[in-house]
Formats: sequence, structure tokens, C-alpha cells
Amino acid sequence: MFKKILIANRGEIALRVIRTCREMGIKTVAVYSTVDKDSLHVKYADEAVCIGPPSSSESYLKMSNIMAAAEITNSDAIHPGYGFLSENAKFSEMCRDHGIKFIGASPEMINAMGDKSNAKDTMIKAGVPCVPGSDGLLESLEHSLHLAKEIKYPVIMKATAGGGGRGMRICWNEKELADAWDSARQEAKAAFGNDGMYLEKFVEEPRHIEIQIAGDQYGNVCHLSERDCSIQRRHQKLVEEVPSPFMTDELREKMGEAAIKAASSINYEGVGTVEFLVDKDRNFYFMEMNTRIQVEHPVTEEVINHDLVMEQIKIAAGIPITGKNYYPQGHSMECRINAEDPYRNFIPCPGKIEVLHKPGGHGVRVDTHIYAGYSIPPNYDSMIAKLIVWANTREEAITKMHRALTEFTIEGVKTTIPLHLQLMEDAKFREGDFTTKFMETFVLK
Repeated sequence: MFKKILIANRGEIALRVIRTCREMGIKTVAVYSTVDKDSLHVKYADEAVCIGPPSSSESYLKMSNIMAAAEITNSDAIHPGYGFLSENAKFSEMCRDHGIKFIGASPEMINAMGDKSNAKDTMIKAGVPCVPGSDGLLESLEHSLHLAKEIKYPVIMKATAGGGGRGMRICWNEKELADAWDSARQEAKAAFGNDGMYLEKFVEEPRHIEIQIAGDQYGNVCHLSERDCSIQRRHQKLVEEVPSPFMTDELREKMGEAAIKAASSINYEGVGTVEFLVDKDRNFYFMEMNTRIQVEHPVTEEVINHDLVMEQIKIAAGIPITGKNYYPQGHSMECRINAEDPYRNFIPCPGKIEVLHKPGGHGVRVDTHIYAGYSIPPNYDSMIAKLIVWANTREEAITKMHRALTEFTIEGVKTTIPLHLQLMEDAKFREGDFTTKFMETFVLK
């Protein structure tokens, strides 16, 4: 087992990893930018190293600085959390070259799944259902128009290096596709330095359902049930839950088997997620694979009573998994609490937290790095907390979440708590009657 792990991340996820390391008797090293010097992950780690100024490119994305911090602290492993360098093949390779274990996927696995076009080819060969679309990258507008005519509109154009909805366009006819050709590529080039695009059939009335998987160094792979992540705004998840209210036992088995095939096809090692779109007739299609721990992993932990970060660390240390599949017991739900003003088009609201009261009670969990007096910096993602509940049924989980949200007091900055409260009261949401388009017609009161 590792003696010391450096966490190459910040805030909530860094604190989450530190907690598990402490329970395992592993020393931890926090890295931080100058603006994060007062963050709780810095306070609770055994050691802390400043790696640069506030800009991510000069701190949390600066590989040389992170490697230097690992070497001067004699860390024998690096946990990247999610975001930042968690799916960066170059960083994974750099760790390997320096004899430091990267608690995540190998460069080969990241490359196989990080590029969406390559990932789709890999999944087709593995027999995993995929959305009809282009074989590889689009060559020209003419190529796009010809393909769209074959697979029939609506279609969706996506950046091969994309994420967060950037470089993505839904097109209902030839004119919209022609208009999207230049704008989507320019946006992708600016965001990712890569204007490669591919085209897919647009799945109508879709659910976003992902399967949590784990694979070890010995070829064992299992699934740990599903998560429904359909409640999104601009492709950013707001609420996640397990089990999905749309799921059947038969569909869970089929999707679980497909996810295992997907992971096995690249000899996957670690904890990860295979994401699918599921249409109104419960046909499912591979979307992408995340070769890292995800923001919403706590909802899975609650329904299977299992620490996924601990599982990650054990797998990285060479400990085999049991190989058995896990199924949900009870119902779990997570609300992402962002420092944003939902009444002003979700504008980010950095600033000092004057008052903080976190909810409690049976089946209530809050993952956060904030505290009263903490100043939220303007330099990073606006998520400041995750509120997770567990109950016996979905109805009880929604009631518990609503109660917990009413207790959650954050003063000094605006947050998305009012939005979540209204969601928990919404009749269609309570009935489980929603798709990824739900928030497009949701009106905040």
C-alpha cells in the first residue's frame, strides 16, 4: 500500500480523498494555488505545497510544478480527483516515467477513450451499442451533409475533444448544419485547440444514464449500478440519482453488461463511468467513457455502502476486486450546490461566506470544503458543495432532500439552493417524468 499520496486537485474532491487516505493510514500532500491557501484541503492534509498563482494553467494544470511537489515530499502516488489533469494522458505518462503511481487510467486507456471518435470505434468493435453517425472525423461540409441525409435529421455535431457542451450543435435541417459547420469548429478550436468534428443521429427525448464500473490489474471488471444524470442545464449536471426512475431490471442488466464490455475492451484499470443516452423506448447508446472518479460518485456509494475512492486506491496498489456486480439498495440523490445566482442567468457569485449552516440527520451527507469566513475565489468552477441524501424509496429521498435544502443556509453569496428547492417540489420531477431537456422549459419562480 502507498505510504504518501499527493492530491493534484483542490476544494471538495481534494478533501474527500484526504478523508479516505486518513482512514487507510496513508499520509497526504495537498497542493494549492496562492488564492487557495485557506482552503480546508490545505488545512487537513499532512503536508501542503504551493504550486503557483491563481490561474489554473499556472497551478493545478502545471504538470512540472505538481511533479516537483511530489518529488520533494517523497510521494509514491498521485490522485488527480476529477477535472484538471485527471484524464490527461501526458500527465499519467509523466507519473509513470517518474516512478510515481497515477491513481487513474494509463496513458493508453486515456487515449483510447479521451478522443470521442476513437472511443466510438473501440466500442463498435467491442459490440457496445453506439448512436449511428460518422466513421471517424468529418472531412468537409459536403461530407457532413451527405451523412446527415443518410442517418436522417435531427443530427448533432460534436467536437472530438469536447466537453461541457462546447463545440456541440443540434441541427434539424441542411441550413442549420451548414450554419453550424464553421461556428462549432471555431468554438472547439478556441476551447480545446482541436477543431475535429464528428456527426451523430440526435437521440430525441433522451435520458442520460451512466454505469459506474471498476476494473483491476488482473482483468476483473464489474459494474456498480447506474446513475440518472438527466437533470442538466447547458450540459452541466444539476441533480443525480440512483436508481434511475426510468430503469428496469432487464435494462440494468443489459447496460451493465455493455459497460463491462466497454471497460474490458481497453483492459481498464481503476474506477470509471460508461455514459449512455437512453431513448424513450429504452434503447441505449454509448456516449463516452470517463476514466476517473466522477463528481456524482457519492450517490453510488450511498446505495452500495462502498467507498469508491478507497476502491480506486486499492486497485492502484494492485489489490484485486471481487468482480461481483453491485445493485442499489434504497434510493440516493445528489444536488450540486453552486455559487451562482439562478435569478440572474446563473452568473457566478464568488465572495466571502458570512454564515454557513449545513443540514444533518439520518441519511444526509454534505461534501464541501467551505466554511463561515471562507472566500470563494473567482478562478475556478462554481460548485461549492454537494448535498447527498439516502432513503428507502425515491419519494422519501425527495422529501428528505427538500427538508435538507431548507436547512442549508449559506449567506454572503448567492447559490442554486432556491432552484433545487423548486425542483424537489415540481410535479413532473417527483413523478420521474423528465429527459435531458427538462430544464429548457423549467421556469424559476
